[in-house]
Amino acid sequence: MNESLHHVSKNLRLVSLCTLASRILGLMRDQAMGVLFGAGPVMDAFTVAFRLPNLARVLLGEGALTTAFLPVFVADMHERGRESAARLTWAVFLSLTAILCTLTLIAETVLFSVGWCVELSSQARLLLNLTEILLPYVVLICLAAQIGAVLNALGRFLWPALVPSVLNLVWLIALWKLVPLWSDEISRIHATAYFVVIGGGLQLLFPLPILYLSGFGYRADWRTAMDRVRTIATNMLPVVVGLSITQLNAVLDSFIAWGFTQPNGEGPFMPLPGSPMYPLREGTATALYLGQRLYQFPLGVFGVALGTVLFPLLTSHAQRGATDKLRSDLSLGLRLVIAIGLPASVGLMLIANPLAILFFQYGKFDAEAARQTGMMIASYGSGVWAYCGLLILQRGFYAIGDRLTPMYVGLVAMLCNVLLDLSLIWPLGGQGLALSTALVAASQCIVTAHLLQHKVGILQWREIGVTLVKTLAATGVMAVVCVAVRTGLEGQSVPWGRMIRLAAPLGIAAVAFLATARMLKLSEPWLLLAGRRSSAEPPDTHFVE
Repeated sequence: MNESLHHVSKNLRLVSLCTLASRILGLMRDQAMGVLFGAGPVMDAFTVAFRLPNLARVLLGEGALTTAFLPVFVADMHERGRESAARLTWAVFLSLTAILCTLTLIAETVLFSVGWCVELSSQARLLLNLTEILLPYVVLICLAAQIGAVLNALGRFLWPALVPSVLNLVWLIALWKLVPLWSDEISRIHATAYFVVIGGGLQLLFPLPILYLSGFGYRADWRTAMDRVRTIATNMLPVVVGLSITQLNAVLDSFIAWGFTQPNGEGPFMPLPGSPMYPLREGTATALYLGQRLYQFPLGVFGVALGTVLFPLLTSHAQRGATDKLRSDLSLGLRLVIAIGLPASVGLMLIANPLAILFFQYGKFDAEAARQTGMMIASYGSGVWAYCGLLILQRGFYAIGDRLTPMYVGLVAMLCNVLLDLSLIWPLGGQGLALSTALVAASQCIVTAHLLQHKVGILQWREIGVTLVKTLAATGVMAVVCVAVRTGLEGQSVPWGRMIRLAAPLGIAAVAFLATARMLKLSEPWLLLAGRRSSAEPPDTHFVE
């Protein structure tokens, strides 16, 4: 294995492990939220209110800012040197601070005015108040993401990957020791929101010393870099839209769930004779949120990590005109997505209910809420391969400087998602919201791959096809084993019942998948797990030069 491939594999594993730790802490945090608040109107309001800052984290912390910033930053480093790149860093940081603070102040004023002038229901007022509290977190997490983008560009992946764990630790400690000090549920959920903002402040402070130690401390002459800031701003808008569609679809799912849920004591959907009942029950927004958290587990651990490490290489190939290597790296990225994303999708569908029961069915979170959450996990999980594939394909467009095509495709996808949402909630309830997002993501992934070939040429479909066939075979064996183990455990009394009913089918099925992959000489899982080139890998694959 050459040194460059080892470097990329090591960084991919590093980011994946840090993300895994953060996602585990996040699951513990969500579990604690379920225990304290259950799946009712209070938790529904919080999950919807947290959508805006969480969307900002996903967009800026996991892609868009880095995607727009990286090419300009790298060009500045190569053409003007580190001092110029440091000035650019602070020009972006301070400009972003001014813009975000202004937008947050405007949003807070609007929300306060609505709360003052409009008569709201108790549920709507709770949503409004929680949104007011959580809005400052948007500023903090976006600035932390910008620092992380600089560190990633410098090849320092560890510290940015640890930033999400800071929030989860603060949140968990607050839920464990501080939030229970308040007596009523409304005060507790307000306190939780304030602690989220405190966690955001610590997320911003955490990577700052690393930035200074890297030689990128404050530069008083940062205004000389404002021309490149305008370039980044111009590049960023279509990138934000293109990368945000899956997340925006999830946000729309939650708002539709909140708006179409039957309020306490209310009757038909419209105050008209013959009007249908509300299609959704209380707790749907919470179940959607938790379902999204679970499908984002493999997406963050693998998809986002692969995109973070792969994008600098794609950009470098594009800037040098090495289109053959660009196609090769894109093809390898898709092979990895198939080999990991496809079994992850099937696995989530098969173990959705045991997952929901193990992690969330405690305290006020009852069996019906866990069952509903399991349905959301399975529905969202069916599209994990597509979500991961989109992250790679879109970065192929951005590497060659095409920021508009992913945006146009994404806007059409978002429109289709809304139409499917409003159609499927009546026959399928909340599960229709999750299914529509997965179906739209799959269609968007296929269309994006087709359009990308018009820009970079034909991808290595023969190798991709071989990987697909082998992965389907290994995934089939995995599914049969998983179902067999789950069936064998049904109705039996076993120690640590919840844990065993999840761990046994999951662990044995994973071993069956890897054993079958080894027999079929499916090399991609071993490239990811071991960071080395398998003998079965095609000799013309180039991850880097």
